[in-house]
Amino acid sequence: MNWKDKTILVTGGTGSFGKAFSRIMLEEYQPAKLIVFSRDELKQHEMRVSGFDYPNIRYFIGDVRDLPRLKRAMQGVDIVVHAAALKQVPACEYNPMEAVKTNILGSSNVVDAALDTGVKKVMALSTDKAVSPVNLYGATKLAAEKLVIQSNAYAGKYETRLSCVRYGNVVGSRGSVVPVFLSQRANNGKLTITDKRMTRFWLSLEQGVRFVIKSIEHMLGGEVFIPKIPSMKVVDLAKVIAPDAEIDIIGIRPGEKLHEMLISRDESRSTIEMDDMFVVQPVEAFWFGGKWSEKGKPVPDGFRYSSAENPEWLNVEQIREMIKPFEEAFAQGKLA
Repeated sequence: MNWKDKTILVTGGTGSFGKAFSRIMLEEYQPAKLIVFSRDELKQHEMRVSGFDYPNIRYFIGDVRDLPRLKRAMQGVDIVVHAAALKQVPACEYNPMEAVKTNILGSSNVVDAALDTGVKKVMALSTDKAVSPVNLYGATKLAAEKLVIQSNAYAGKYETRLSCVRYGNVVGSRGSVVPVFLSQRANNGKLTITDKRMTRFWLSLEQGVRFVIKSIEHMLGGEVFIPKIPSMKVVDLAKVIAPDAEIDIIGIRPGEKLHEMLISRDESRSTIEMDDMFVVQPVEAFWFGGKWSEKGKPVPDGFRYSSAENPEWLNVEQIREMIKPFEEAFAQGKLA
């Protein structure tokens, strides 16, 4: 794909992913135009003055809940990366209708605007919590996934193609456990963990961005792309951050799982394994002409991709290397 003649819009563009995506796009791919779409004028100002003031970047204030504003922003856009969402599990549990309005209805608006304005490709970001969800956040992301994928059925005359990327926890992103542990170490030295058995899929922000870019380049429309990423024990992370700290086990919170899953057994019937990722193909989709089976191999019957059963694990040294930039940022007061 020649990105230099493309106009790209990223929703949630001032978030952790949005800023990392914008930086890599502007520095390495030089698109014709990159539109940062978000609802917080202060964050847009802070992003602009922190070095994101390129001649080919545009800042649009708007909310994914506002369909007319999305349509205006998508005029002449080739590619949409949909990263806007309410992501905090407790916040979504306490404000359920707000989560529905942003994560489900907002995604519906993104799809409608993309179809009506002739956007060529839409890539929506999802999460491991969308697989067999036990909390509202996961349920809204599951609904958003289904909505985005099945909307390919409406795209015939529009030539718009829509797919999803699904991955696990992003190390050091806003709301992740790394800043929490660093703050607890600085304040009282005691770290809180919900359960010692807990595991999670982990990847860096840059890995997530580059996987999204790769998936956009290869998407046919209707796939869910899932990277092969390592698992990590949360207790190992705590020991790396504060080896001598007391650990307080506080019990699993509402809506929390011991282990996360990126592919369920039911999805395995339509999943193709590649060297560095899995591709979940849409089931019985008349509009899908993809043949990923010619590029990879079907996963075994009954396969599931769980953080507890993952063949790849981060060891202590890898964890230490992964969190080093965030420790430095925290020491400098740059990590909230």
